[in-house]
Amino acid sequence: MTRATATEAGAEKEKEEEKVGEKGKGEPSALRFRLVAVLKCSADLNEDAVAELRKFVSACNEGLLKRGAPAGCGAEIVSFKVLNGNIELEIHSDRFVRAHDALLRFRKNLAPILGKYRIGLRGIEVKKYEIEMESQGLKLKTLPFVKSISYSDGNIVISLDLTESDLERRIPDRILRLLEEKKEAARWGGKKEHWELLFESRRKEFFFNKDPTEEMLRRGWIRHGSARGQWIYGPQVTRLFRAFEKILLEEVCYPLGYVEMIFPKVVSWDVWKRSGHARAIYPEAYYVCVPKTRDPEFWEDIADYFKVTGEIPTEKIMERIENIGGLCYAQCPPFWVFLQRRVLADECLPICIFDRSGTSHRYESGGIHGIERVDEFHRVELVFIGTKEQVIEHAQRLRERYRIVFDKILDIEWREAWVTPWFMAQEGRAGVASQKEVGTIDFEGFLPYNGKWLEFQNVSINGDKYPKSFGVKLQSGRELWSGCSGVGLERWTAVFLAQKGLDPENWPDAFKKFVGELPEEVFKFV
Repeated sequence: MTRATATEAGAEKEKEEEKVGEKGKGEPSALRFRLVAVLKCSADLNEDAVAELRKFVSACNEGLLKRGAPAGCGAEIVSFKVLNGNIELEIHSDRFVRAHDALLRFRKNLAPILGKYRIGLRGIEVKKYEIEMESQGLKLKTLPFVKSISYSDGNIVISLDLTESDLERRIPDRILRLLEEKKEAARWGGKKEHWELLFESRRKEFFFNKDPTEEMLRRGWIRHGSARGQWIYGPQVTRLFRAFEKILLEEVCYPLGYVEMIFPKVVSWDVWKRSGHARAIYPEAYYVCVPKTRDPEFWEDIADYFKVTGEIPTEKIMERIENIGGLCYAQCPPFWVFLQRRVLADECLPICIFDRSGTSHRYESGGIHGIERVDEFHRVELVFIGTKEQVIEHAQRLRERYRIVFDKILDIEWREAWVTPWFMAQEGRAGVASQKEVGTIDFEGFLPYNGKWLEFQNVSINGDKYPKSFGVKLQSGRELWSGCSGVGLERWTAVFLAQKGLDPENWPDAFKKFVGELPEEVFKFV
């Protein structure tokens, strides 16, 4: 241990500087922290206080800052100085006791010591905080709370810009989790999402080899709406949608004990924060904004501008609205507010509900195509809740009911695959769930006109994700699980018509019983 010579510089006086030691070698770690922080005191430290501080720092390096770490590991105060009522510390650490945790431990235990000298702690200033880790192919340009990013010898060094409040909010830990996610994404770069074949139906006879969307346009069954990725469905396609809904209700929902609810279609940011969609939804969300005020005078110039020019001044409108969330993206998350922070009686399980009350909206970044890849789509969402065993059993029963529908009623060719769980895909995460019981099974239908398979249906077991996120518990204290299944009416229609065509004489008799006669031509144009 070395000691620096005290000097005077203007009005400031350096009273004490200690070189406490070098960071112990300990266990090699790919994660290193270097933190320089100033603890602001309410008064100058006298010689007795400095002497006790010196002893306390040594004791911390031997015990407090090593607590919870393997032998030879943890955090260490490598130097400190006392200057005009401030204590400046330099802390180095590994992954076992992170530097910001060490600082907060030190502050908590230092307070009673300084209290004996009638000195309090007023706050913390973070002068420097660097985190060094293996880059593993990660290339970053910017991150929240990061001042600079550099690369050296296969490592990445990030310099953070933090306040005391940021340390207490565990911002460094959240940044590290974000970095790990980005490294995982980089490892999956160029790879497709996980896909594992589980089941294939028998081969079926096809009666059509064209794009059904193009044929529906030619016949006047559908027409583009005014918005991107939006269709207006004529009476014939609407009849098909209603037939699919009827099949779903009579052959799947009612036999399995489902009851209908109505879920919100405007989703607040709080829901997306809890559901996990706030991690990655931004490029695909349809945002919802509300006026800052309903005062007519606040909006008068906007209305006047339109009256004079016939144009809508969208830039001026953007200045007068505030974003509250978005339109329905994944149908089931807003339902969970109904159960949020409540305790369910075990006797009401399993719970099976469904919603078919409105459209869902996603800005399809991969491009829109036909009726099967659109921004505005119609879907029925099934949600099932219960114990782990109940949810797993119900998911299997649900798959069996779907198989009956696709094989016996629609008579289509399809397959089932185990894929990246839907909630991981929508949160921007790759790979598979940590446990095989949690995940998504996609149903894919064959499209004869292009030789590709289209995902048109899924069954997902989501584990305890949503009950935990929304604070829902069971009276008995047992673990609560849930699952869901999204039925896209556009995609059911696209797969069915691609294989069977638009002429009812080629449709299975079992399906025609649900459809009845298609409506006659309603609109005549000249």
